[in-house]
Amino acid sequence: MFYVYILKSIKSGILYTGMTKSIDSRLEEHNSGKSKFTKGHMPWQLLYKEGPFGTADARIREKQLKRTEEKQRILSGH
Repeated sequence: MFYVYILKSIKSGILYTGMTKSIDSRLEEHNSGKSKFTKGHMPWQLLYKEGPFGTADARIREKQLKRTEEKQRILSGH
């Protein structure tokens, strides 16, 4: 089972969306510099998570959340 998540960089304020089997482990990876894209924007905080999903559904939901409008709607609570 997978979870889809949105992180926010405390340093730069950018948002990052991903999917993982373990939110805690993945957040630790992002904050320890093990992810190439997120390395330069540490530290990260978890803003949102959804799941669990099967693999295919998690990929679909991740793509939906990567759209700016969808991400903003969720984060604004509407």
